[in-house]
Amino acid sequence: MMRILKILILASVALCASHLAWAQEKCPYRGELDAQYCDADKDLVADPPTDPSKFKTPDPLTFSYAPEKNNKDYEAIFKPFMDYLAQCTGKHVVFLQAKSNAAQTDAMRSGRSQLGSFSTGTTVFAVNIAGAVPFAVRGTAKGTQGVGSLVIVRSDSSFQKLTDLKGKRVAHTSPTSSTGHMAPMTLLPREGLSPGKDYEILFSGKHDQSILGVDSGEYDAAVVADEVLNRMIGTGTINEKRFRVLYRGPLFPTESFVYAHDLEPKLRDRLVKCFFDFRYPKEMQKEFENADRFIPISYQKDWAVVRDIAQASGSNRDAVKKPK
Repeated sequence: MMRILKILILASVALCASHLAWAQEKCPYRGELDAQYCDADKDLVADPPTDPSKFKTPDPLTFSYAPEKNNKDYEAIFKPFMDYLAQCTGKHVVFLQAKSNAAQTDAMRSGRSQLGSFSTGTTVFAVNIAGAVPFAVRGTAKGTQGVGSLVIVRSDSSFQKLTDLKGKRVAHTSPTSSTGHMAPMTLLPREGLSPGKDYEILFSGKHDQSILGVDSGEYDAAVVADEVLNRMIGTGTINEKRFRVLYRGPLFPTESFVYAHDLEPKLRDRLVKCFFDFRYPKEMQKEFENADRFIPISYQKDWAVVRDIAQASGSNRDAVKKPK
């Protein structure tokens, strides 16, 4: 019996390998994408399936939101848009607040979500691992918004320059965060401070937790996104006078809005039009620093600096583990 089972397993493995080899032969270029995706046009994102039977027209549509924020009720904040999207597409729309970047990426990879907003750094992993296609960011009539990395300390501390943080407790957010981890891994050594060498990296999980950790004294310093710090100051969650900024990095694109690569083309095009026709109501504008619309972007162009920093920092796709 065991011999028969072994033969069946080996035959199954061989069959899967042959199918994978066939799929690879049919794909002229894949780049950094996982084996199940193809990038024949070399725009760095997964192409739509060539087999029309692989297109998906799910109902309900599931929209996942980037978890690397604060503890606000984003389902309530996004409700006006969810209601509009349902009316615009004629489909039910469900909001999914993922518990982690990995869980959000897995939800799109497995087909449990078809739309979503990924944090700046996680966007790269979602594209390569989950077949996500970024198409928009937040903005105004003047253009897109940007987000930068800050190194903050308490204003009553003795730290006056980055090198004062050697040997201290410095918080990063998560391994996939562009502003909260990948950028400082590349940029801070140029300023004389090497994360992981000059100080131990302490992952807080979220930008707001890093900020509150500095405020409480849990961390001596933290690398955080400027938009999150500004938002917490604006809402009165923290007192601006209690913090000092030791470093400001270059601006990156804000969180991306994506769709799954295998959405049926007519549905996909309808969704994209719905996004770009929408105007944020006042409550959403207040939450998102006066952004009032979705602005078209190109992942190949607009995420180039993020990809460069991810590569230079040694980050890779395994930071968001693929499902077994």
